[in-house]
Amino acid sequence: MAPMKLERMLSMKGGKDESSYVNNSQAQAQHARSMLHLLTETLDGVRLSSPPEYSPANFVVADLGCSCGSNTIHMVDVIIKHMTKRYEAAGFDSPPEFSAFFSDLPSNDFNTLFQLLPPYGGSSMEECLASDSHRSYFVAGVPGSFYRRLFPAKSVDVFYSAFSLHWLSQVPEVVLDKRSTAYNKGKIFIHGANESAAIAYKKQFQSDLAGFLRSRSNEMKPGGSMFLVCLGRTCVDPTDQGGAGLLFGTHFQDAWDDLVQEGLITSEKRDNFNIPVYAPSLEDFKEVVEADGSFAINKLEVFKGGSPLVVNHPEDAAEIGRALANSCRSVSGVLVDAHIGEDLSDELFSRVASRATSQAKELLDQLQFFHIVASLSLSY
Repeated sequence: MAPMKLERMLSMKGGKDESSYVNNSQAQAQHARSMLHLLTETLDGVRLSSPPEYSPANFVVADLGCSCGSNTIHMVDVIIKHMTKRYEAAGFDSPPEFSAFFSDLPSNDFNTLFQLLPPYGGSSMEECLASDSHRSYFVAGVPGSFYRRLFPAKSVDVFYSAFSLHWLSQVPEVVLDKRSTAYNKGKIFIHGANESAAIAYKKQFQSDLAGFLRSRSNEMKPGGSMFLVCLGRTCVDPTDQGGAGLLFGTHFQDAWDDLVQEGLITSEKRDNFNIPVYAPSLEDFKEVVEADGSFAINKLEVFKGGSPLVVNHPEDAAEIGRALANSCRSVSGVLVDAHIGEDLSDELFSRVASRATSQAKELLDQLQFFHIVASLSLSY
């Protein structure tokens, strides 16, 4: 899928229905909370700036790949409260004015996100009307790809990006080219694919990350910091995508094969669909940061996040099956709908749920995500 085409359509599933991102991002919230100590370490390294004469200082936070749920709002709130306490502890008469930029691709459901913001925040109209919360920062939405420039030069103090950088700007062209050794025949993801396909995905990831770093190095204020979290893997072999591989390369893959075998889609239709996700190893990530040279690595590690499945009744196989299908659909449903239409998409995810239900216990035991966690600051 060409970069501009993917950029115009890729998003987490909007709205508030059962398979929406809003209702299927509890695991991301849990994983983010488990890393708060690493985030606060990064924030403690951010330079506190005095206000220029005649005007208050402006402290700017940007969440890149914010999506449309409440997780981004919570994390921005954590960042701003922590920085406020730092300013107070340092003896500043008053903290700066804070601005928060929520950035994602133009197809992101910004409407749902903005409805969740204080003082409006609430999942229903009644909750919004009853809310008495307030917001201590100014807000703006910034549509665009974070693989390019999004902000003016030297304007952002803290960049935060969680669970987004594993999404590529495009599916590598050679992966969809029948003439190429990297052609990913019979598969919709690189988990278990041939070596050439995996190398193509790795190159795309590293090219994208290099563009991300170039852009942020121009946009970050001196003394600023960046905290990044993306899906990662512990295996050296890129064809073993770990938790991402189990999410997209097992029951999801088998459901596509079901549609082919039942004559609902052609094998060519399946083969022309690939998930634009790459879970890097620590070395994959480190190579790009060091080659770019703009950022010093304060911390770079693999962090065990846990399961992406949040269920109320772990003994209920059907609930686990639905949770896996909804988890897949909340992040890939928009792409699937565009490729085969909503009716066939319903069929596909119904089969994902059915297959996952039959393997529920194994899923809960085996489906674990690891994340690459990076704390970076300008090296000059």
